[in-house]
Amino acid sequence: MCGICGIASPAGADPVRLAAMSATLLHRGPDSDGSWLDGPVGLAARRLAIIDLETGDQPLTNEDGSVVVVQNGELYNYRELRAELEAQGHRFRTHGDTEVLAHLYEQHGTGFAERLRGMFAVAVWDARERRLVLARDRFGIKPLYYRADAGELEFASELRALPRGDVDLDALEAFLAFNSVPAPLTILAGTRKLPPGHVLVWEGGEPRLERFARPAPVDADAIRREPDEALAAELRARLRDSVRAHLVADVPVGVLLSGGIDSALLAAFAAEASTEPVRTFTIGFRERSFDETAGARSVAERYGTDHRELVLEPDAALLLPALAEAFDEPFADSSALPTYLVSELAARDVKVALSGEGGDELFGGYETYAADLLALRVGRLARLAGPVVERLPVSTAKASFDYRAKRFVRAAHLPPLERHHGWKEIFSPDARAELTGARSAFDPVAGLRTRYEETAGADLLARLQDVDLGTYLVDDLLVKTDRASMAHSLEARVPFLDTVVTDLALALPTRLKVRGLRKKVLLRKAAEPLLPAEIVGGRKRGFSIPAAAWLRGGLEPFARDVLSADTIARQGFFRPAAVTRLLDDHVAGREDLSRQLWGLLAFTLWHERHLERTPGPVRGLRVAELAAA
Repeated sequence: MCGICGIASPAGADPVRLAAMSATLLHRGPDSDGSWLDGPVGLAARRLAIIDLETGDQPLTNEDGSVVVVQNGELYNYRELRAELEAQGHRFRTHGDTEVLAHLYEQHGTGFAERLRGMFAVAVWDARERRLVLARDRFGIKPLYYRADAGELEFASELRALPRGDVDLDALEAFLAFNSVPAPLTILAGTRKLPPGHVLVWEGGEPRLERFARPAPVDADAIRREPDEALAAELRARLRDSVRAHLVADVPVGVLLSGGIDSALLAAFAAEASTEPVRTFTIGFRERSFDETAGARSVAERYGTDHRELVLEPDAALLLPALAEAFDEPFADSSALPTYLVSELAARDVKVALSGEGGDELFGGYETYAADLLALRVGRLARLAGPVVERLPVSTAKASFDYRAKRFVRAAHLPPLERHHGWKEIFSPDARAELTGARSAFDPVAGLRTRYEETAGADLLARLQDVDLGTYLVDDLLVKTDRASMAHSLEARVPFLDTVVTDLALALPTRLKVRGLRKKVLLRKAAEPLLPAEIVGGRKRGFSIPAAAWLRGGLEPFARDVLSADTIARQGFFRPAAVTRLLDDHVAGREDLSRQLWGLLAFTLWHERHLERTPGPVRGLRVAELAAA
């Protein structure tokens, strides 16, 4: 695991600029740093040493130095690839996975990425062809940003290493809709994310993008004919295989245990595969409805893990600025806060941790999926009931139910994709126009439509899951996990997104994912022999926080200070009166606007730390500092 960056310029790579870029990524790789300069191209890497601790420093080359590689990530089939390449005559100097990339590129050219099983963002310099190739894994687990201008190219693992620019107003519009910035956009004009499953090729002019992988739902008749018990056993076998592969490391590996079914399964399989007790880590909150320590503890006790848990009443006013520092784009998924804290807890004892991202998108874990299917039957009725539901008063005791009920009736009658988005949308087009003072011509949902159209003919649920796999998972959940963990120099691995698992998940029929209000049907069946009944049948909570209550309580003064009229006016993106009205309406209990307010807080704090100041490496906030504050 590393932070990588580089420069490609016909005029020659500037070593001073390259060193400055690398320095901003120190938190991603505190163990060593290295660079390579060859005329027009410079590559640099900050290394978090996980595999081949002695000889794995980057950059690495093939035998004659004609192919140079830097990598952020881990390859789980590198041993098999190495054996194959050695049989073809390639000679190796190291024992890790990065050198395999140099020889694999030498053998297969830009098609090398198709052969990889793992998570990766890779840069390859081909000195013979004077070609730079960037590649990002098929699910977008590892980040890669680039900026191309006048034939020059700069790239990095994080946006903080690239030149500052103006805010991209289309990206801001998308952020207001989603609470994150979707690829290929970034919040900075002229800078882009390399999309998942793509390679970028630079040969001295404008770069070109090529897609090498596109995971998609398939209609597998053989799967549909298999008995449920046989499929559950097959799923267990595949998850067991994936977890074993993800445990490969020369340093300790742990599990981030939320108390839900996904992370509990990872802990179970990790415990089976380990000769010593697996280390598990859980963060809890004093608000009992949001605390999952009991469920996590039951799994830890069942499998004899070396369990660490910490129950907090966190100071969000201290943590939100720390999150804004760690996330180099505005990011407003409030579950980033507990993910950040559990990562710090884990980083005290391990350098690698398994995390459960992808389980919901692959196996049907979200309430919206059940609602998607329910709306097919009751959409018209929900539309008729809409005016009545809208007039219901907001109850703080059941605010979450009130919020979801209103969301359901507002969108139930819409076409499938618009309905699915409507249940998750943060600011509607009208609300965005009210906030910014003008209606944008940019439609953030257009990218979702493009993704949705690519799967025409598949089952409706599979198509909507695919949209989430290519957007919400990539641009929200995986960003959250990467930045929150790397802020503490912790590598997070996601076994659910191994192709061994996804190949089965993408072939499952709807009945094995969602039936009525039951979700994750097959995954729960597979988990029955392994986990306590309360975990198998429990509702999804994940690492969630009581944001709505905090913003009506102890966090309100901080929110009013950050979102003051003076600050909002100075930054110049939102109408101060509209922001104040949102805060007033939420505090008064007229509506749950916590997600909208969290987004405005995230953007405002990000702007202060990344545009009004010079960004540098992250100094992760320690839980001990939080307790002392």
